[in-house]
Amino acid sequence: MLSCSELGLGHVTRITLLGRELERRGHELFLYSGGGAYELLMREFKSVFHCTPVSWYENAYGIITSASILNILFPMPYIDYEKEKFAIKKPSSIETVHRYYDLRRRILQIKPDLIISDGDLHSLRLASRWKIPSIYVTNLIRPSVGLLPLLIPGERFTERYVKNCSKIVVPDNPMPYTICEYNLGNLEHIGIEDSVEFVGSFFDMTPVEGEDKHIFASISGPVGTRVRLMKTVIPVLSEMKMQSIVSLGETGKKVKIKVGNCTIYSWLTPKERRDFIANSKVVIFSGGHNTCFEVIKYMKPSICIPTQPEQLANARKLQELNCAIIAANKKQLAHAIQEMMNKGDFYRRNVRMLNKISEKFRGLDGALRVIESISG
Repeated sequence: MLSCSELGLGHVTRITLLGRELERRGHELFLYSGGGAYELLMREFKSVFHCTPVSWYENAYGIITSASILNILFPMPYIDYEKEKFAIKKPSSIETVHRYYDLRRRILQIKPDLIISDGDLHSLRLASRWKIPSIYVTNLIRPSVGLLPLLIPGERFTERYVKNCSKIVVPDNPMPYTICEYNLGNLEHIGIEDSVEFVGSFFDMTPVEGEDKHIFASISGPVGTRVRLMKTVIPVLSEMKMQSIVSLGETGKKVKIKVGNCTIYSWLTPKERRDFIANSKVVIFSGGHNTCFEVIKYMKPSICIPTQPEQLANARKLQELNCAIIAANKKQLAHAIQEMMNKGDFYRRNVRMLNKISEKFRGLDGALRVIESISG
């Protein structure tokens, strides 16, 4: 059984890559998620089941941590940008209960030999409850950047399920080149050091050379987060002399418009996205873990505009490795672009070095080795 969080596409991307290989090797799979992740899994696999999605509270400013804390117990109003109307978000505690019982019902039916979870603590709780071997695929355990003290008790509570896992697979480089280092915490102090396997990125990290034709900006995440990034990125790029490309990450009808020297696409095919990144001079993104390894693969300096603590932690590590610059607003973004133009060779050398390190690992093969050592 494979389950994944629907908070961002990184979880479903990794679980899809794992699922394809496990099916190819003859394993019988049952997959679970909610929201957009469920729709994507339905396109790839046969035995896919829906479970209640659990989400943070967000608006046009992105994910609001303080409001999310309130939303644990209380319903909160928000603007549904896709339907263009006010709506009420259910308390996340209610979502959690529904998801737990959605998964529980299926687990009792299929009686899996192994549960693989990517970011879904609910399935780990059930694995612990029913004494089923489990593997947790994650780049987030005990974050140390941007986390409110009010969340720490909840974080420690959920760690007990992580500690009960047979193995914890981290799709990242080993220390000291771990991009998600500040999202993991002190593994020895947590008590899980012996259970953790750093396998490397699930993506093929063979370097790809390209040209320096434009600036590429990838806008992703929930609708409110994308609105915030659009309001930051597009005004800056549209006033620049250099050509720029922006992907809005909106599925559905493909639209292309131009504002100044900035060309905006509502959606890009995977090939279009790869080509735009490969031929970019600088990549702008929010700091998501998978995209961090995309820019490393294509050896591109980057500017990160984090919209949540997890992204900020990844961005801080890339910045410490002199591969990226963090920006929080339009003024900082414009300054960061100018810095990249002036010192591009310095940043490119560092990201090339990081690519050489990352290329040594085959994360998907490593994860499959761990899985089959437990599942047989």
